[in-house]
Amino acid sequence: MIHSSLTQLGAALRAKKISSVELTQSYLDRIAQLNPKLNAFITVNPEMSLAQAREADTRFASGKVGALTGIPIAQKDIFCAKGWLTTCGSKMLHNFVSPYDAHVISQFNNAGAINLGKTNMDEFAMGSSNETSHYGPVKNPWDTARVPGGSSGGTAAAVAARLCAAATGTDTGGSIRQPAALCGISGLKPTYGVCSRYGMIAFASSLDQAGPMGRSAEDLALMLNVMAGFDERDSTSLQREKEDYTRDLNKPLTGLRIGLPKEFFAAGMGSDVAQAVEAAIAEYKKLGATIVEISLPNSKLSVPVYYVLAPAEASSNLSRFDGVRYGYRAPEYGDLADMYEKSRAQGFGAEVKRRIMIGTYVLSHGYYDAYYLQAQKIRRLIAQDFTEAYKQCDVIMGPTSPSTAFKLGEKGDDPVQMYLSDIYTIAVNLAGLPGMSIPCGFGANDMPVGLQIIGNYFDEARMLNVAHQFQLATDWHSHAPQGL
Repeated sequence: MIHSSLTQLGAALRAKKISSVELTQSYLDRIAQLNPKLNAFITVNPEMSLAQAREADTRFASGKVGALTGIPIAQKDIFCAKGWLTTCGSKMLHNFVSPYDAHVISQFNNAGAINLGKTNMDEFAMGSSNETSHYGPVKNPWDTARVPGGSSGGTAAAVAARLCAAATGTDTGGSIRQPAALCGISGLKPTYGVCSRYGMIAFASSLDQAGPMGRSAEDLALMLNVMAGFDERDSTSLQREKEDYTRDLNKPLTGLRIGLPKEFFAAGMGSDVAQAVEAAIAEYKKLGATIVEISLPNSKLSVPVYYVLAPAEASSNLSRFDGVRYGYRAPEYGDLADMYEKSRAQGFGAEVKRRIMIGTYVLSHGYYDAYYLQAQKIRRLIAQDFTEAYKQCDVIMGPTSPSTAFKLGEKGDDPVQMYLSDIYTIAVNLAGLPGMSIPCGFGANDMPVGLQIIGNYFDEARMLNVAHQFQLATDWHSHAPQGL
């Protein structure tokens, strides 16, 4: 059953070929067997998961079921879940048990899905390799000497290794798409505001967005049907009509206009990645699509803009972790100011401290206009580039990451090189657009390569159609790591 799609699992559950308890237990057994090797999960609670599974089996007996009822879904440890340890990959929250559910979690609960556990992640979602986690790095299931990508690396590794049926991630600058590419799975970052951020521990509030990660575009569509929706508790949540994201999956691609930004195919991309992406574009031509060359001239500025804006927002959001109300508190201190300093110094890791310091600097008196304000202006220009591009094309394609998965520790001493791992993904977050990554082949060392698909605002259904038709014509998404 571990290689089954969400649709196949749902059909098996409804036909009573397997119970939710049996299915959940099979995944829990697999986690117990493989997680010590991969470190994809921070927290597993079999009692709570199996209690949900028993409740789901009761739903099946009553006939009140949905597409995801009884299916075990893993949750990135950035989402608060009532009664679950919720750490955000940080020592700062090592003992925080959430008293409430994030909106995304409650949506899955209402759908009857099973919370299989909380997946490992870069600390406070800050990282591109899942090496900044307080709980240790996640290993890539394709090669455990390599990174899975970040910050949703635990989720990507768990899905790739078949430790769960599907899982949630979050994407601030590429943190769903980049690990999806490096682990050979599918991942979607929706339009900003489509999924509520309530109960999702904030990194950069104007960029963070929850999204699904799974084996295929069809699985992502079923998950997004559950995750998306208005939430009055989140001021950035968009009040829109509920969509069925599976509605266009089987439409032909005849006449689809694919935009290829010349900036994405310049120096910096590995030749093995280029070869796989070009082969995928050729497949789309066979499916009836036409190719249009476009330009996103300001995309080259996306990395410096992001590393002004995201740390600025992080420095503000993370000020709440002060050792007073919850989370880590230094064991010894002299007075209140000393407690603040020692709790934050001991509770945060090096990358989080680096970004807080950068953010505080760019927001400080005398530098706000020079850095933060300028970055916001360029952000608007980046968004305008996409608006112009969509006058010529329907979707934009290119590589997700400039290289396949690199070795653990390879970029740890060079933060700038690490930041450049997200060079193709960050502009999408700055513009608030939807983007996704799907497997499109293998590169050096037989490691997966991801194809990025970027859509116009609220065009997720079209993107999922574009991805699904490719996956019907190819089998890259069905490959799984061997020896697990």
